[in-house]
Amino acid sequence: MTMATTINEQIIEALYGEALMLADEARLCFDMRIPDRTADANDLTRVALSIEGLRSTTRLMHTLAWLLNQRAYLAGEMSEGQLRRLGPLPEDRPSEPDQLALLEPETRALIRESERLHARVARLDGDWRAQDPSENAPVLAMHGRLAQAFKTG
Repeated sequence: MTMATTINEQIIEALYGEALMLADEARLCFDMRIPDRTADANDLTRVALSIEGLRSTTRLMHTLAWLLNQRAYLAGEMSEGQLRRLGPLPEDRPSEPDQLALLEPETRALIRESERLHARVARLDGDWRAQDPSENAPVLAMHGRLAQAFKTG
């Protein structure tokens, strides 16, 4: 079973759109260049925002990178072998409850949403990687022979 039979373009595009939207929201939420005159620079809330912001944006960037690789594969820009060699989606580093408790409800919701998106993509990646790539070998060999037979130039 190839990736195309388990992960289709519509799923990848929907997840990619969701990841882009969350990344944009995270950028706005965790932009700490905006001065907060009421908070001390050493304030535990600002530290928590910084830590959880880094975790969330890293999580989203890993997810986006994985989705971009899937899009490249589905567009025929990379082979299944190349896709497999790129490695799995990096493991998530979940947020710390003590840090989350210091943040506003909207910020916590954004962080949780990024964790859920990463978990969904990780399940797709894990299921696909669990498939035996050798079961596709005869089909891939046939594709290669057909490509050679119809090669022009």
